[in-house]
Formats: sequence, structure tokens, C-alpha cells
Amino acid sequence: MKINGNEIRPGNVIEHQGTIWAAVKVQHVKPGKGGAFAQVEMKNLLDGRKLNERFRSAETVERIRLEQKDYQFLYAEGDMLVFMDTTTYEQLELQSEFVGDRAVFLQDGMQVTVEMYEERPIGVALPDQVTLEVSETEPALKGQTISSSYKPAIMDNGARVMVPPFITVGERIVVDTNELIYLRRGE
Repeated sequence: MKINGNEIRPGNVIEHQGTIWAAVKVQHVKPGKGGAFAQVEMKNLLDGRKLNERFRSAETVERIRLEQKDYQFLYAEGDMLVFMDTTTYEQLELQSEFVGDRAVFLQDGMQVTVEMYEERPIGVALPDQVTLEVSETEPALKGQTISSSYKPAIMDNGARVMVPPFITVGERIVVDTNELIYLRRGE
């Protein structure tokens, strides 16, 4: 689907220079001289390169729709992560670096969404929140209030998260997988 250069929005996936890019930031500029344009910061979805490009309103770009498939995380084997398509039961193996730092949050049986472009995986979306158990943290000190500074804690999956002083070892907490922050106590 062709769109004008001034219609690009953050999150759009477009084809540019023979490859696919995701618009990260878009700034519309109307200079005193000349025509208006959109200054677009883009990230290459295949190799991770970044690019700043100007698109005039008269230019057209091809907007791409990514196919999203539901997968279930099965297990990690070395540096490979194994997922299963929930409809066809086919297995998909991806490098753990493909998921990045958030791979520590993968749990057996977790539902994830894999974005595909021409049957090639280009992104994995994890749930926004996971419940983890605190395996290591400092004990709470008497007289500390809830509003005082947070303390470091290590979760059962090895992730480090700053938690309020009242959280103790063995407690389950809900963690934001995007920001790596404590949200609330878990069940």
C-alpha cells in the first residue's frame, strides 16, 4: 500500500532502499523556504541499522503489513530458543540474541507473537508483564518507609530488578518486561 511521505507515523513499517524499516520517530518540519517534509528516524528490521531520512509530501513509500503469528515458547537449547506455532504445531528455532535482553523472561509454555515478513521472522513480542519469584535481596531495615529508595533484587530467572524495601526473598512480584521495573506484588 503506497502512502505519502508526510503520512508516515511511528511504528509504521515501510520499504525503503530495497529493505524494510520501522519508523521510530517522525518529526514534521515546515521550513521558511521550500516545501514541508517529514524527518523520519528508522530502524532496519533485518540487520538493526539506523537511518535518518527526509520524505517530502509528494514522495510515496510502500507501507508493509507484517504477518503476526502466535507461538508458544517450548525450551532453550544452548543459545537457541525453540517456539511452536499454536495452529500448525511447526517448530521455529531462533537465536537467543534475536530476542535480546528480554529472553530471560521467557517461561515454558509462554505465548508470544512472532512478526513475519515473507515467512521470515523479524521480531518477537513478549507479554508486557511476567510474575517472578525473588530469589535474593537485602532484608528490610526497621524504620524504612515505602517511599524510601528501592533496593536491588535478583529474580529466579537471574534478572536484576529494583524493588521496594518491603519485598522479601520468596515473594512473587509482577515485572514489566519492556522497562525491567517492579510493578506490584504477584499472586
